[in-house]
Amino acid sequence: MRRTTGDAPTVHLWSLSEDVVVDQGTGGDALLLTSRWGEDRLDRPSPAVREALRRMELGPVLLGNAVSGSEDLSLVTLPALRQLSHLVVRTLGVEDLKGPLLSVFPLSPVAPFVLIRQPGERRVRLPRHVAFSVPESGAECVLESVDSPHRVVLHRPEAAWVAMMLAWPTTLAAASAALPLPRNVTKDIFGYLCAAGMVAPADESV
Repeated sequence: MRRTTGDAPTVHLWSLSEDVVVDQGTGGDALLLTSRWGEDRLDRPSPAVREALRRMELGPVLLGNAVSGSEDLSLVTLPALRQLSHLVVRTLGVEDLKGPLLSVFPLSPVAPFVLIRQPGERRVRLPRHVAFSVPESGAECVLESVDSPHRVVLHRPEAAWVAMMLAWPTTLAAASAALPLPRNVTKDIFGYLCAAGMVAPADESV
């Protein structure tokens, strides 16, 4: 395959799990979210938080489009959403109109999802307990683990390529060099897999 050169802008989308129902009118000053885990209550949420959750209930959104100001986003909306990480589906896409790369679904009432910077030379791999499966339809691959509070659905081959590289010890730098993807796309896929608990330090003794 021919390598794609340059950067392909990625998009980071947020949505609520399909079972989540948002009651915008609860008690006037409160917001009630009902899910399989029970009820989560936000007291006095800002208009930005209310609008973000309203849009997220409808489907994946770019938070920058749902929240008017950068200050509201960083200081108000993101902290509120971190409290609700067990209700939030995180989706990574590319601005190429071909659909999302992957989505991370919460499976537990405690499901933190934190993107961290990945060292390019750190040797990592899929943990041994991660199951890589392909549904009968063959349309999408799935990564699951009994030790992870998330399920990762790989919507496109690009995301599956990165996951398959992690079947053996590798580094972000090595995967970026080997795959026919823009380096920033490989890096962001790595980041999502790591945040979902699908990446572990490689055991050098194996």
